[in-house]
Amino acid sequence: MPLTDGDVPTLLLGPLLRHVDPVSATVWVETDRPCSVEVLGRTARTFSVGGHWYALVVVEGLEPGSTTPYEVHLDGVHVWPEASSPFPPSRIRTPGRPGPFRLAFGSCRYAAPTTVDVTEGIPPDALDAYAERVARLPEDEWPDALVMLGDQVYADELTTATRSWLRSRRGQSVPEDAQTRDFEEYTHLYAESWTDAQVRWLLSTIPSSMVFDDHEMIDDWNTSAAWRRRITATDWWAERIAGGLVSYWVYQHLGNLSPAELAENTTWQAVRALPEDADAEPLLREMALAADRDPHTVRWSYVRHWGDARLLMVDSRAGRVLEEQARRMVDDVEFAWIEDQMRQAVDDGVGHLLVGTSLPWLLPHAIDSIERWDEALAVRHEGRLLGRAAEALRQAADLEHWAAFGHSFDRLAAALLSVARGEHGPAPATALVLSGDVHHAYAAEVVAPGGLTGRVHQLTVSPLHNQAPHPIRIGFRIGWSRWARRFTGAIARAARVRPPSVEWAKAAGPFFGNQVGELVLEGRQARFVLHVSDHRTGGQEVLQQVLDLPLADPVPATVAVDG
Repeated sequence: MPLTDGDVPTLLLGPLLRHVDPVSATVWVETDRPCSVEVLGRTARTFSVGGHWYALVVVEGLEPGSTTPYEVHLDGVHVWPEASSPFPPSRIRTPGRPGPFRLAFGSCRYAAPTTVDVTEGIPPDALDAYAERVARLPEDEWPDALVMLGDQVYADELTTATRSWLRSRRGQSVPEDAQTRDFEEYTHLYAESWTDAQVRWLLSTIPSSMVFDDHEMIDDWNTSAAWRRRITATDWWAERIAGGLVSYWVYQHLGNLSPAELAENTTWQAVRALPEDADAEPLLREMALAADRDPHTVRWSYVRHWGDARLLMVDSRAGRVLEEQARRMVDDVEFAWIEDQMRQAVDDGVGHLLVGTSLPWLLPHAIDSIERWDEALAVRHEGRLLGRAAEALRQAADLEHWAAFGHSFDRLAAALLSVARGEHGPAPATALVLSGDVHHAYAAEVVAPGGLTGRVHQLTVSPLHNQAPHPIRIGFRIGWSRWARRFTGAIARAARVRPPSVEWAKAAGPFFGNQVGELVLEGRQARFVLHVSDHRTGGQEVLQQVLDLPLADPVPATVAVDG
């Protein structure tokens, strides 16, 4: 129905509480029309992208360690919290409070459960169940941060409801394997994922940090140079990647930035400088296409500061170097920035260095060996029959994690080990790589080389709301087995594949099902807690804790000395 001057603006999505530091916060919203958005007395005008309206309100002047309930007003009208909400009021909780720092994390959320056909057999949504669990806890037990490690939406695996919507929009039949085409269709995916009441409340109250993975664009995104040559030759890729990256910038990346970073971000400042009635989509589309052609034009990686913890989120998708003879997960300029941020964390005396990357660094050993073997064959025999066979296997089996970029794997290992040895200053108690993607959860720890003052772990949690088909579950269980490790290791050695520069051991897992991980950090101590969703009597969805794993060395007892 057309809007009239008498209509009240509507809050379509959000509020999402995004960047929070000791003295400031940002709050993101989507509305149904241009309006003024107010949070705690601070206002922002909406900006338009493709006929949709968004705002990012910067709230400054907060007190460290404080808790501040907030409301959202559109053109002076109260729209949040909703009067009928069963959840506690949304609030901004700034770092600096006493007690442990709690961080929730996970990845791979295939839409909200209300939009998924029951015949798909997907287990209960762990993020919904986690939100309900948090709402029942005392506030001092709530997580302080939420980290979403990729695949917040699935552009290449659409629900029945979305395919029905596409039929109406496109005016034609839509096949079972239909995918999104443009920005407008991406906006529907975010609406589908972020409107359920539980997750909407959670995202309004717990500060969130996000990064993309392949399904936000397309499966196998930037797997290899051969893949990229094929995809860029199509007549539809430019529209797809433009819609994907523009929507990611609007819905996810903008909220990852601090107020100081927003002030220096040329794209954000250009959007803000547009007239109120201008549409920012052409400007953002140009940014997106340039970023796809030349990753140096946009840095998607970023840093979050949380007192004694530091999160370095690494873009392990858009910034890859794909030339077969010089494959890199991250280019040299970006990697130098990553290493500098690690050294800066040590200089600042953080107790826990967290590295977020959508793709696991340490995989099940057998899968790691296969990925190294495949990369070696593809590089060594590029352009020949064996190289083409290795490339076909790479794409068919998704062999494109850090292990399939051996140079980058070893460079990340060297950077983490340098930090854990204390080469740049006192070592953090832990260096933790947080990842998703592989549809199961596990913990692994570096066990060689030795001489580490801090401990180095890989923590993987996936999915939040999806499922691992039975063959994949079997494959990952086998991947961790000793006999599979010996077998695939022998294959790699026979092909003269250089082994990884570190050795690791599985500390826990694999765990399957929809799941949410938690880090509990207090002083030099750290624990990894894992919750898996389950059905109980009466159909109620609940989370079951399946793991509580210490990650740091025990604090030595104080020794009393006579005299």
